Amino acid sequence: MIQYTKLQHKKVLVLGLAKSGVAAAELLHELGAFVTVNDSKPFDENPQAQGLLEKGITVICGRHPEDLLDEGFELIVKNPGIPYTNPIVADAVNRGLKVITEVELAYLVSEAPIIGITGTNGKTTTTTLIFEMLNSGSKKPLIAGNIGTVACGVAAGATKENVIVTELSSFQLMGTNEFKPRIAILTNLYDAHLDYHGTFDQYADAKFNITKNQDGNDWFIYNAEQEIVKQYAAKSNAKKIPFSSNGRSEEGISADETTIYWQGEAYIERVNIALPGKHNLENILAALAACILYGCEKEALEEVLKTFTGVRHRTQFVREWNGRKIYNDSKATNCLATKVALEAFTQPTVLLAGGLDRGHSFEELRSSMKNVKSVVAFGQTGERFIEFAKSCGVEETALAENVEDAVTKAAAISRSGDVILLSPACASWDQYKSFEVRGDLFIEAALKL
Repeated sequence: MIQYTKLQHKKVLVLGLAKSGVAAAELLHELGAFVTVNDSKPFDENPQAQGLLEKGITVICGRHPEDLLDEGFELIVKNPGIPYTNPIVADAVNRGLKVITEVELAYLVSEAPIIGITGTNGKTTTTTLIFEMLNSGSKKPLIAGNIGTVACGVAAGATKENVIVTELSSFQLMGTNEFKPRIAILTNLYDAHLDYHGTFDQYADAKFNITKNQDGNDWFIYNAEQEIVKQYAAKSNAKKIPFSSNGRSEEGISADETTIYWQGEAYIERVNIALPGKHNLENILAALAACILYGCEKEALEEVLKTFTGVRHRTQFVREWNGRKIYNDSKATNCLATKVALEAFTQPTVLLAGGLDRGHSFEELRSSMKNVKSVVAFGQTGERFIEFAKSCGVEETALAENVEDAVTKAAAISRSGDVILLSPACASWDQYKSFEVRGDLFIEAALKL
C-alpha cells in the first residue's frame, strides 16, 4: 500500500456503513485521518459500528444530525448507494466539500495497477473472465469492486506484483476525482438507474469517469457497435481499443462467425468457446483485449475460454434434467438483461420471470419472445407478466407463488429439448433480499428435480 499522507490529521466523514463504509473507515484511520462514521442503523443493532468504535473511530448511529457538517469535515466518503439528493450529501456539495466513494481511496493507496470495468450490462462476466485469464497467465490478479469485495480493502493489501481487476458501477464512479485505471473498459450504455442519476446523460457521464483521467500511457477498451459509446470514446485521451462482434475489423479486437481477430489478424477460433450468446461474445472480446494488452500468452487465454461457462446468476448453466437445460439468470433485474438472455437461445424456452413492480413496461421484450413457448411468472409483477406474455402469442402460462414453485411448474410444462430459463426482468426485493438469494433458491430447487 502507498503511504498516502494527504489525509493525515484531516477530518473525514464516512457516510453509511455496510462493507464499503467499514473498509473505508478502517483505511482512513490507518492513514492518520480523524474519522467520524454516521449510519442510520441504531448502535446497539450495529456490530460494524461497535467494531469501529473499539478501534477509536468516532461513531454516530441511529440518526443523521442536521448540523453534522458543522464539525469541519474536509472530505466525505459516502456509500455508493446513497444518492446525491440525500440532505447531508446535498449540503456537502453546496458547501464545496469533496464527496467521494471508496473506489477513489483504492486508487490513491494502490501500489498495483488497476483494470476497471463498467457498463450497463456485462460488467461481472467481463470482470470474472479477466481475473480468470490473468490468473491462468500467472499475473497475480486480485478481484474487487461492485463484484463483492471492497476495492479500498483489496488495494490496501496489494503490491506492485498484483493487478486489481475492478468492477465499477455508475454509483461508485460518480464519486471519483483522480481515479485513473491502467486499462478501462466500457461494455455498453443503456438507460438504467435514472431514479438515481436523473437523466441518461448524467448516468453516462458517471460511467465516462472510468476513462476521464486516462492519458496516452493508458488503454480504453470500448464497444464499437454502440454509437453513444463511440461518442464518449472520442473524448478519451487513452489509447483506444474498439471491440466488435459484427465481423473482422483491422482495428482492435473483433469476431465473425468462426474466428476472433486481434488487429485484423486471426487470433482464436470460436469453436472451443464454452460461453454461449452474442452478449457473452462481446464480454469475451473485451476481456481478451485487456489480457492481451497485459501480456498474457494466447494458450492461457484459450484454456479459460474452453472451460468458463458463466458467472453465478448470469445466464449460469445449472444442470441438464430429462433433456432440458436449466439456466439461472437471476441477475437480470431489468428488461434489457432478460432480452439479451432470451436472444442467446434458439431452443424452445420456458421463461421464469417476475418480481418487484416498479411500474415499468415489458414491451422491450416483445421482439425477443419468439422462442418462448411458456411463461411461469411470480412476484408482484406475476399477473402483469402473464398478460404481456399472452399478448406476445405465448399460449401456455402459469402463475407461481415464488421461484421454487416456478421451478416445479416449469418442469411440469416443459419437454425434452427445451431450455428452462430464470431471467426475471425485475428486481427481487418484493420476495427476496437480493437477486443472489433468488438465484440460489432457484438452483437449489432445480437440483432437487
